[in-house]
Amino acid sequence: MNMKERIHTGELYFPEDEEIRKEQMVYQDLLCEYNLTKPSETEKREKLLKKMLGDCGEGVYIEAPFYANFGGRHCHFGKLVYANYHLTCVDDTHIYIGDYTMLGPNVTIATAGHPILPELRQKGLQYNMQVHIGRNCWIGAGAVIVPGVTIGDNVVIGAGSIVTKDIPSNVVAAGNPCRVMREVGERDRKYYFKDREINHEEWEDS
Repeated sequence: MNMKERIHTGELYFPEDEEIRKEQMVYQDLLCEYNLTKPSETEKREKLLKKMLGDCGEGVYIEAPFYANFGGRHCHFGKLVYANYHLTCVDDTHIYIGDYTMLGPNVTIATAGHPILPELRQKGLQYNMQVHIGRNCWIGAGAVIVPGVTIGDNVVIGAGSIVTKDIPSNVVAAGNPCRVMREVGERDRKYYFKDREINHEEWEDS
């Protein structure tokens, strides 16, 4: 098995392999072009995203600047995913984000890890583990999601959280390390922020 074949297996490999770097540069150049676009160049941004991303659902919008190790090639975004400024995807292997999920500014999603053993790090070796984020999630500003984590559907991750373990569906989770605070419940059907009530009639047809 060559180095390129190892990047999605979780095995140790050498990321500076010539074949890997050659492909990586193609997508990093596209990412650079994306980050140089104007906000008004929406059509150009849409076309670039479809070239860059592994999967780009309808209505995906990523604020520039966007950073990605592999230029977004290993990012798979469902429909109507929104990412605020400075999303960083260490996408050395696959990152999956479900439909309707929103990411706040300065979110980091990392798939790459390095061995604890110093001798192996000195050789420049790394390994990659996929990250899965479900549908209809809200990842708060400054959150960090580490390699191998799975986040379920309908989850809220609090701002500044460090997500080191899997998070089940339908919960609010926060902290360092991130942990489940509570389930999404009946109170959330009545209030959208503290004591501010939701007017369901106003929004039922939108």
